[in-house]
Amino acid sequence: MKLPTDRTVFQNAWVVDDVEKTAMHWVKTMGIGPFFVGEYGPERLLNIKYRGKPAELRMIVGLAQAGPVQIEFIQPLSKGPNCYRDTVPVGTMAHHHLCVWTNDMEADLKYYDSIGCPTATEGLVKGGPRFAYVDTHMQLNCMVEILEHHPVIHDAFKMIAETAANWDGKDPIRKM
Repeated sequence: MKLPTDRTVFQNAWVVDDVEKTAMHWVKTMGIGPFFVGEYGPERLLNIKYRGKPAELRMIVGLAQAGPVQIEFIQPLSKGPNCYRDTVPVGTMAHHHLCVWTNDMEADLKYYDSIGCPTATEGLVKGGPRFAYVDTHMQLNCMVEILEHHPVIHDAFKMIAETAANWDGKDPIRKM
């Protein structure tokens, strides 16, 4: 079956109410870390569309590496509707999405739409890649994030993975 996206899942992401608290649970329970935490909003997340309409996206994100898989925690801060709260209500924590690279964003979005999976959110990281969340919840019980290859994001993810590989357990929460 020929599909446009590289189907290698490199990230699993959860929506949470408190990134740092959740990260510390993972550090203590799984020994995974350190977590790189940063807040993102309209100054860094551009051209955001939610279900085809202009929107604002605000969140706190925590990233760590667990072997070949990146772990992401997202704490939504947006006041309006957003793809995170589409499937994970306030006050709950749940797996939200798998992330894959794309070699052709438009082809991927067209493919998913053709099989009944609409684009929930799309946008651009300032100075970085385009991204989209495709609503595959009915098919996979989670969404799929599609992320364009970009040197900025590859460098950041490489730094996180290298730091995790040599982590001594100190400074489990670091600012991104």
